[in-house]
Amino acid sequence: MRGISELFKITAADFLVRTAYQMGKTPLLPIFAASLGANATFLGLIVSVSTLTGMLLKPIFGLLSDRWGRWIWIFAGTLLFTGIPFLYQWIQTPEELLILRLIHGLATAIYGPVTVAWVIDQSQNNNSSKSNCAERLGWFGMARCGGYLLGPTITAGLLMIYEPSTIFTVIGLLSSFALLPVLLLNKTSGPAKTPLISIRQQAKAAFRAGIKTPELWMAGSLESIVYLGIYATKTFLPLYALENGISILWVGVFFSVQELTHLIARPYGGRLSDRLGYLPVAAFGMLLAAFALGLLPLANTPSFLLLLALGIGLSQALIFPSTIALFAQKMDVLHTGTGSGMIGALKNSAKIAGPILGGLLIHWYNYSWMFWSMSALLTFWGCGLLLRSLNNNPLLVLSDNRKVV
Repeated sequence: MRGISELFKITAADFLVRTAYQMGKTPLLPIFAASLGANATFLGLIVSVSTLTGMLLKPIFGLLSDRWGRWIWIFAGTLLFTGIPFLYQWIQTPEELLILRLIHGLATAIYGPVTVAWVIDQSQNNNSSKSNCAERLGWFGMARCGGYLLGPTITAGLLMIYEPSTIFTVIGLLSSFALLPVLLLNKTSGPAKTPLISIRQQAKAAFRAGIKTPELWMAGSLESIVYLGIYATKTFLPLYALENGISILWVGVFFSVQELTHLIARPYGGRLSDRLGYLPVAAFGMLLAAFALGLLPLANTPSFLLLLALGIGLSQALIFPSTIALFAQKMDVLHTGTGSGMIGALKNSAKIAGPILGGLLIHWYNYSWMFWSMSALLTFWGCGLLLRSLNNNPLLVLSDNRKVV
């Protein structure tokens, strides 16, 4: 019962801060940045820069949570999620917005690896979890994705009434409610006891363990490719829709439908990958995402747009539980937080590159070529994974044994 209770608390906190954070991203942030005079390229930089903080610091926060425990960092991240949104009302230029987004990224840099490591810790303490790691992570992701579901739609509705700067104040107030479940978490629950070594020695051992774990690099690479396309879409779909006469409300519904599909299907995608293998299921998901992104330039009606949202959401449900479980089954149990941070850093590099690359493609060509380029990249990787699956690559072999070095 304690494990279930702890999982409920951490997912409740994550749900609240992710809902608030997503309210501040799509479609609010691109519109706010454009209202300040940001062009397409600089807008892409503004949207992606908060993840630069995460790319650099996620492994460090993961390492610190391995050493000193998860709770203190989750609490610190919650305080950042709560306080920073109140500062947006004083932003006057795109450059100021860029700096604030960089600081705001500290919150996600903490929450990303530490909450995932917390769930893996709880799963590790449950002997029945070892054979269904992806499914358990899928259930956690289901609750976590609730914020991604509600955020865009709430913001789209609020934009009909309030100015963007006012909505950021609402975001700060909503985030503050996450302090309650965080304060109720078991503060002594955490990673396996770390040997009495210096932090320098621990960092060296942790990063060596991560570098020598091929499943970590495979998982991080797969998520990075997917996030290139997803974050380019999140950044520029609102502007593409306005340019083509589609109401911004439908854009909010698009992202909500995408996340609703992801939310509902994610645990079942995890269960499927536990049974069929992580990489084949992830490969199918990547091909499905490629197909949907390739059709976005043809989506000139709300119904067609929402159908593609279903496809993208389902593809995420197939990919993400598979990649995290691939890593969780093999990473050294003493360095789970560091490994989660390393994957998060790889993922954040794609979150940065996606909007910037998307902005450049739009500047050089147009929106259609941007979507088609992302689709081609996903197709290439998806086909590569299928070939590895057919060749019985060793990474497809499931294992319940996690190494300790």
